Amino acid sequence: MRGRTKAVLAVFGAVVGTSGYLYYAKRQKVLHRDTKMTDAATLEKLEAAFATLQGQESKSLLKKYLTKEIFDKLKTKVTSFNSSLLDVIQSGVANPDSGVGIYAPDAESYSVFADLFDPIIEDYHGGFKPTDKHPAKDWGDVSTLGNLDPTGEYVISTRVRCGRSMEGYPFNPCLTEAQYKEMEEKVSSTLSGLSGELAGKFYPLTGMSKETQQQLIDDHFLFKEGDRFLQAANACRFWPTGRGIYHNDNKTFLVWCNEEDHLRLISMQMGGDLGEVYRRLVTAVNDIEKRIPFSHHDRLGFLTFCPTNLGTTVRASVHIKVPKLAANKAKLEEVASKFNLQVRGTRGEHTEAEGGIYDISNKRRMGLTEYEAVKEMSDGITELIKIEQELK
Repeated sequence: MRGRTKAVLAVFGAVVGTSGYLYYAKRQKVLHRDTKMTDAATLEKLEAAFATLQGQESKSLLKKYLTKEIFDKLKTKVTSFNSSLLDVIQSGVANPDSGVGIYAPDAESYSVFADLFDPIIEDYHGGFKPTDKHPAKDWGDVSTLGNLDPTGEYVISTRVRCGRSMEGYPFNPCLTEAQYKEMEEKVSSTLSGLSGELAGKFYPLTGMSKETQQQLIDDHFLFKEGDRFLQAANACRFWPTGRGIYHNDNKTFLVWCNEEDHLRLISMQMGGDLGEVYRRLVTAVNDIEKRIPFSHHDRLGFLTFCPTNLGTTVRASVHIKVPKLAANKAKLEEVASKFNLQVRGTRGEHTEAEGGIYDISNKRRMGLTEYEAVKEMSDGITELIKIEQELK
């Protein structure tokens, strides 16, 4: 920042106070951003990427909505973190089997590249329009959710998670190595303050022993480098610096630090007791939120790296065995679609069902409350079990 601007800001801050100073500083940054443009080398890569996308067989939302008109409108724009349209679309271009195909390298991208993000958000989240505003956080009455499968015949396990981004930090592609280390320290020290059922231990990936690594793999807790969608989005830099895993003593509450999002908070257990799983997550999130400020947007809700996780960021899921319905995949998908559910393979996205076991979750995360998102999954699973029981 030049000396004269600093002096102006100092006087401005003294006159209007800190909040006015920050607003003015932010405005200066926005004005600076508006004068910046994509450099020639990036522009050349962008043109090549767009040509590749046009020549691909792809069902991604990126392919659907990145028209030539939108491309030409956005190709020269950059954020104040120097993120370009290439950073947004490169994973979808490299992976034509992507369902969505775009990521936000920083929170600003949702505004700068809104002409691409908005229609994709509207399509994925069931009609959340550019004029819509995500409702305020509302976990609802947690006591109204119960066990989805009291007999234990169908639901193998239940899991509810949410994502959070730490205020003041960009997303993975723009983080420096120093920021990764700083964030890990903040997360580790914060989680060490959890007590009762949530008390546990933080395991940094850096310097992790083979024994600890194997135990976390056996528990299906360990995330690893190598996800090709995240790699192509440039989200795995400085690996494993700044990454870590926390779990409570009962292994029913888990936190991932700097995998896809800054934080993934996960509550899970065997069986179908959604009520217990949900109550544990709500308790944890409310506790952690008192200690770490999270990035939130007035219109989009909680901000995340992938636009599919915006809003509530909540994904409530079950591993469920429905062999009769599984034999008729079209029927399974039909019922799932009716309740806005997403059907994945046993090990999640981009995997196959093993032994007729599916991972089924709520799909919508925007335009509804946290409680409504989980209730949508609950109602859909109840209906799937009912249909499975009726099939001869």
